[in-house]
Amino acid sequence: MHGAPSILPLRLEGLVFAAGGTRLIDGITARLEAGPRTVILGHNGAGKSLLLRLCHGLLTPGEGRVAWSDHGLGPRWVSRRQAMVFQHPVVLRRSARANVTYGLALAGVPWRERRRQAEAALAEVGLADLAKRPARALSGGERQRLALARAWALHPEVLLLDEPTASLDPAATRAVENVIAAFDMAGTKIIMTTHDLGQARRLADEVMFLHKGRLLEHTPARDFFERPSTPEGRAYVAGDLLW
Repeated sequence: MHGAPSILPLRLEGLVFAAGGTRLIDGITARLEAGPRTVILGHNGAGKSLLLRLCHGLLTPGEGRVAWSDHGLGPRWVSRRQAMVFQHPVVLRRSARANVTYGLALAGVPWRERRRQAEAALAEVGLADLAKRPARALSGGERQRLALARAWALHPEVLLLDEPTASLDPAATRAVENVIAAFDMAGTKIIMTTHDLGQARRLADEVMFLHKGRLLEHTPARDFFERPSTPEGRAYVAGDLLW
């Protein structure tokens, strides 16, 4: 799916983001490589969504930097090689297919190719039969898969997912997780947040555990779930409240 040069690894170097005098992201340093699915965990307010937005370039750190690749690639190339899907995706007042073709048009895909690529992406996420349906008539789970189809059509090297199943029922959650697995099998780097420990156990290869804006653990998923190295991590896995 992907050609050279790669935008990975992703390096987070002393990231700080503050609002109202409070550090919401507090000195995070990490390196994310191609391959393992990275799941960011932490209680509400830990900084998970903020960190994703900093990685995607939607926010600018007050200190430190987000650095993509070791090849000095320009921001335009980096932005074209990553995609982000939000917990509540925005859909346009048009058909499901037209939502996907619109994204392809913005990416500069020739119009002759847009419909073919859009239909292939909708088929990949299980929405081929709903291509002509108004996007705003889709269910919550279908909208989330439509957002994933828009990303799939662009063949991103990195996919950032912010609580992609937080509002979905078990069947819709399973369908979205299957699409995430397909992205992973196709070679896309997955970086996602979730509050669902069961989902994290199913999907994570490595875990970044945040608490009060600080990165306390960055470790293989099995190690985190079986033997967290910090008191906060042990409490989180046990289901205890952290204040």
